[in-house]
Amino acid sequence: MHKILVACALLSLVLPARAQTNAQLKASISEATVARVLNVLAADDMQGRGTGQPGGDAKAAQFLAGEFARIGLQPLPGLAGYEQAFTAYQTTPGPVNAILNGRPLAPGQVVVVSGQPGLTWLSEDAQPTQVVVVGPEIAERRKMYELLSPKANTLVFVDTAHTKAFGQLAGHVGGGLMSAERPGPYSTVFVLATAPATSTYRISASTAVQPVALRNVVGLLPGRNPKRAKEFVVFSGHYDHLGILQAVAGDSIANGADDDASGTTAVVALAEYFKRQKNNARPLLFVAFAAEEKGGFGSQYFSKQLDPQQVVAMFNIEMIGKEAKFGPKTAFITGYEKSDFGPLLQENLKGTEFRFEPDPYPAQNLFYRSDNATLARLGVPAHTISTDQIPTDKRYHSVADEVSSLNVSNMTAVISAIARSARGIVAGTQTPTRVALEK
Repeated sequence: MHKILVACALLSLVLPARAQTNAQLKASISEATVARVLNVLAADDMQGRGTGQPGGDAKAAQFLAGEFARIGLQPLPGLAGYEQAFTAYQTTPGPVNAILNGRPLAPGQVVVVSGQPGLTWLSEDAQPTQVVVVGPEIAERRKMYELLSPKANTLVFVDTAHTKAFGQLAGHVGGGLMSAERPGPYSTVFVLATAPATSTYRISASTAVQPVALRNVVGLLPGRNPKRAKEFVVFSGHYDHLGILQAVAGDSIANGADDDASGTTAVVALAEYFKRQKNNARPLLFVAFAAEEKGGFGSQYFSKQLDPQQVVAMFNIEMIGKEAKFGPKTAFITGYEKSDFGPLLQENLKGTEFRFEPDPYPAQNLFYRSDNATLARLGVPAHTISTDQIPTDKRYHSVADEVSSLNVSNMTAVISAIARSARGIVAGTQTPTRVALEK
């Protein structure tokens, strides 16, 4: 009987300890905060948080700045508030008139990318444009994308074998292109036609170039160890989305609940959590990026404002609102093999039910498709954490990306796992290896 009592007593010590570990993991992040912030960011009155569109992105930035103030984060040194303002340039094409060998081209056959308010090209010009031919082979398509940032006036003949890709290019350009710098005085004109042996042409077009005021939202939680004052840890997500799209069943607002109100919500919840913990040795930066959907301009600007050698890790959080392919209480890390960031995080999850997995979609090139990419290219162990089953996600980039499609409880568990897994890096007891610089 005594042995049985002793065994029961020991078991009673072990089981609650395991249960406590999982309970602490679950309770570390406020699900109430997660639900509240998510619903505000993905509400219809945010108008889809479209970059450069009226109202949405500015309103979202103001809300997030208010959250950082509520939590008690500090602005970055040199800034009066939490908004890190910068300017990008939106280029929107106007009407095009093109005649090739005496025949007018249909509007769908011509795409103009230009930094000039107006252009008029004649084949008889003293300095005619250079001509590039995109042949029918698939590998030839890369020429099209390389010429989206004109460095010289170029006329491009695109073989009709690429009709579908040409249509995608036309849609991309027609929606407006954004650049970090004001576009130069050059143009690329793409024509969907087999290159003639000889050609005469007359092309006229107009383009509007407008500055766009953008803002990241950044809050600082100073580190408690002065010796680690230049060892920053970044937690980030992008708060922009697509804004207003063509209506589907009367709905034209692309709310972007998963992409990426979910990741931005995680940033707010993590800021609240670490502020409450009061034990971060390293300084923590919490960032909501602008203009990710337009080409990552917010993260590019942010990366230029600090020394990448002083960033020890970046937890970029993107689309965590649905269960991962591995099941509940799992998430994947992009670029898992590029540093030991993932194994370090998993080490801190021992004793819990949660696990991180390597990116199961390498063909999607996700490591370079989010805001971690800029710092990763500079050697920072900057990785994105996600749960989205992107190859089969039919709500991605559509008006159907609504809060009602997300699992808020599982999302809270993901954020809680990030908080727990980051504790060694935050405390300064773990430092991930650097990402190898690209040659």
